[in-house]
Amino acid sequence: MTLPRRGVPALVFRYIGGEFFISFLVCFAFFFFIFFVNQLLLLAEDILQKDVPLTDVALLILYSLPSIIAISVPFATLVGVLMTVGRLSTDNEMVAFQASGFSLVRIFFPILVASLVLSGLSFGVNDFLLPRGTRNFARLYRDLLYSNPALELEPFSVKRYQNDTLITGAVFPGRIENFVILDTDGQGFRRVITAAEARLVREGDLNSIGLELTDVVTHSTEGGIRHNYSFAETLRYNILLEDITVAIRAPGPREMSARTVAEEIRKKQDALEPRIKEWQKEIALESHELGLLALDQNLRHPDAPPVDRASLNRQARSVLRRIERKPHDRSLQIHRLEYYKKFSIPFASVSFVFLAFPLGLFSKRSGRSVGFGIGLLIATGYWALLIAGQTFGSQRPEVSPLLAMWLPNGLFFVIGAVLFFRRMNR
Repeated sequence: MTLPRRGVPALVFRYIGGEFFISFLVCFAFFFFIFFVNQLLLLAEDILQKDVPLTDVALLILYSLPSIIAISVPFATLVGVLMTVGRLSTDNEMVAFQASGFSLVRIFFPILVASLVLSGLSFGVNDFLLPRGTRNFARLYRDLLYSNPALELEPFSVKRYQNDTLITGAVFPGRIENFVILDTDGQGFRRVITAAEARLVREGDLNSIGLELTDVVTHSTEGGIRHNYSFAETLRYNILLEDITVAIRAPGPREMSARTVAEEIRKKQDALEPRIKEWQKEIALESHELGLLALDQNLRHPDAPPVDRASLNRQARSVLRRIERKPHDRSLQIHRLEYYKKFSIPFASVSFVFLAFPLGLFSKRSGRSVGFGIGLLIATGYWALLIAGQTFGSQRPEVSPLLAMWLPNGLFFVIGAVLFFRRMNR
């Protein structure tokens, strides 16, 4: 049984696909383990030290798996292709295929199909499972924090957030003794809140965590001169989740689906549009005024008083500075970068196979081991380019997010295509 006449026979298709599948599984296990250790084991170790039940630790790890799977698939595809083609070349099976009438394009076809399937799976995990895993992770971590404050507030320690400094005494399940808060009141004056005991309580607002303080003494100063003291049996104090811990912050664009990120981008663009129109209006008015002054200078009668060139130059520089200060929203730029990143990383598998296939052919005596090493170097280079593009794109609003996120894919695809055609013409 075969595929269509000009296609790849089913037996060869299965053989090459099976070789790639074995190599892919080995590489996927390797990269999965590396990212697992890097992102999860350290977190699990910290949680285990706080007497968190093993079942909850296992759930936290489970909810974190989608991000690891999504990033492991493209790199495993790259190294898997190098190992597969290297093995086939070393054993002269590539020569046998070509001697039997199979062109390189037909041999490459099963690997290309596999990369497209894996890209789709990686995108699905990143776009469907990752947001749900993040929400479940935050929900479980929040529950653990209420029952065990030591997850974030260690005993006899000082922890500083954006606007608050928390000083803790002994920490027990559900409560903290000798609790002190240093913050700023509604009038901008520094104050110190001390409590004999503090308990975490659930709030209706999911964006904050409540602290119920007992035996409270509050001390504030006005300009360092007037001291105010107040006493209370109980006091409710709220801390924003965006200040207390990364683990339970509201999901960012990385943890959203592509559709949700696209909707956020549209909202931010709509909010930024009036600022841009106002900026354009101001630039037009100042440019018009500057043009009139320049025209007046050119048409001025020789006997008329000279124009103040210094003032004219200052106004010209003012217009240039205003042009450089075009309104932008850094959050919008970050959302755009993450939106394109959601597509570029999963579909890097396709770019990788175009590069890995000819590289495997050029190394006839390498086998699997050298292909594995070359794959690691390429994966490291790709990751470095991707991080550099994201960092540069987030800092420079004039940089295209599409270009910043897709440039590594395009670069490896072009290099691979050149090598592929050179190999075909040999």
